[in-house]
Amino acid sequence: MNRDSPTTAGWGLGARLFVSQALAHLASVLTVGVVAVIVGPPLFHIHLMESGHLADSPEMPHIERAFTDAGLVSLGVGLVVALVLSLAVAWYVTRRIRTPVGTLTDAALRMSAGDYGTRVSVTGPGSELATLGDSFNRMAARLGTVEETRRRLLADLAHEMRTPVATLNAYLEAIADGVTPWDDSTRAILEHQAERLSRLARDLDDVSRAEEGRVSLDPSIQSLAALIDAAVGQVRQRYDADGVQLTRQVVDTEVRVDPQRISQVLGNLLGNALRHTPRGGTVTITAALQRRRATIRVTDTGEGMSDEQLSHIFERFYRGETARERDKAGSGIGLTIARALAEAHGGTLTATSPGPGLGSTFTLTLPLEQRPTG
Repeated sequence: MNRDSPTTAGWGLGARLFVSQALAHLASVLTVGVVAVIVGPPLFHIHLMESGHLADSPEMPHIERAFTDAGLVSLGVGLVVALVLSLAVAWYVTRRIRTPVGTLTDAALRMSAGDYGTRVSVTGPGSELATLGDSFNRMAARLGTVEETRRRLLADLAHEMRTPVATLNAYLEAIADGVTPWDDSTRAILEHQAERLSRLARDLDDVSRAEEGRVSLDPSIQSLAALIDAAVGQVRQRYDADGVQLTRQVVDTEVRVDPQRISQVLGNLLGNALRHTPRGGTVTITAALQRRRATIRVTDTGEGMSDEQLSHIFERFYRGETARERDKAGSGIGLTIARALAEAHGGTLTATSPGPGLGSTFTLTLPLEQRPTG
């Protein structure tokens, strides 16, 4: 329900604050004046009587009138001065509040129009407005980051889809025109590109569900060594084909996890290490217990990462040029999915690197007694 009257409906916050304070001060001044007029003369008359003056003496009316006139004049002047000063203070306080609020309003309007680079510098009577300004700036920065991520996501998604879609279109047109025969080789190429698109769709669904907390987990007590051995067995042939040595150093323990999801995480980490490690290199997977947590590290002797790359490594579709060249079928969101699944289990996934050319280490931690819910 709108409680504003037709007169004040179009007023701004500053005008309303000033009018409300002015009315409060005016009410105070009028109250003081009325009380002084009502209480002062009778009280003065009582004091005159107590001092020995007679009620019917000829000087009594003159004395009382003189007191009343002097009191009214002095009280009126004092109240007018007080009202002027109070209105000045009200105007100053209103202005101090209205200016930062107006700044925030203008900034919010610009941001609602898509200008996420808007920032405000707010000062005011108290720390609350400054805190509000800081919160606004953080919100604007966050929205700007989200918008940039959204744009990059759409651009990268279009980039990832362009090659398989173009390949499918080219082969279908060639088959329709009779240029390319329909044989096992052509069918294999089309199936490969279709599977690439299907994998991209599945990966996008997985990462979205995981990041939004909608991932379905089926946890059970598992041997950590068995999980790692299974993941190593799945990629061993690829490592041998690429000439990369894969070693393991595992301290076994029991963890409560979803075996399929953790296998997916380990597979992504081992696959990522292989893509970034040249022939003759080494990838080592270790497992240990630290502070009631299982710590799994995948360390490679590959190309390493700079600080800039480390800051983006878990972003969707982020891949170095080497990875793009060595694995054109990858979606670029494997590490994003891996971290989201680790966090869904109550764990963490981090990356470190001494620098370019010095290898990288991905560290997965899992709580030993975590009972995740799906």
